[in-house]
Amino acid sequence: MQNDTCLTLIEALIFALSQVKSQDVHGFALITTDHDKFFSNGFDLAWTQSAGSSFGAVDRLPHLVASFKSVVFALLSLPIPTIAALPSHAAAVEFLLTLSHDYVLMRRDRGNIGLTFLDYFTALMRSKIGSASTRREILLAGMKVKGEEAVRMGIMDSAVHDSEESVFEAAVRLGEQLVKRKWNGEVYAEIIAGLVRSSFS
Repeated sequence: MQNDTCLTLIEALIFALSQVKSQDVHGFALITTDHDKFFSNGFDLAWTQSAGSSFGAVDRLPHLVASFKSVVFALLSLPIPTIAALPSHAAAVEFLLTLSHDYVLMRRDRGNIGLTFLDYFTALMRSKIGSASTRREILLAGMKVKGEEAVRMGIMDSAVHDSEESVFEAAVRLGEQLVKRKWNGEVYAEIIAGLVRSSFS
């Protein structure tokens, strides 16, 4: 996410997720993916430290962090299964975005994940990654993890064969399997919220 487009993209994501939530989405699943070398490298930290914006340089990063928290909560409160399909790398804030989904699929050959500190980042890590040693390696050592290792560590649900198309196709298959369960949307959203709520309190 770069420059002032960070805020625009965050606003667009929140709006899109609110539209999904307002519709009759029974029998659907949401798949998030990308078609680039990086799923994302996160916020543009150089921009947050520069001048020449409607926000002072000191205020930019806290504002982005606070704004992105709304995206996390919007994803976690959707009444349908959500799947992140990573054909490439996901670092920093976009690693958090992937963990905000119910299921995560990743290319086994190219994907690297890594995370830096923010309060609700670590809270979501606690709720999604059960191993304290794994959390420590990612948060303190800045460890980057490829797909198959991420599955072994309990971070990702599946490591998919080495192509962008195969990741998306696997996500679609998973989505089709999930919607066959015919969850009640309100119950589904409450279950997901319950799984992570204590970590954000």
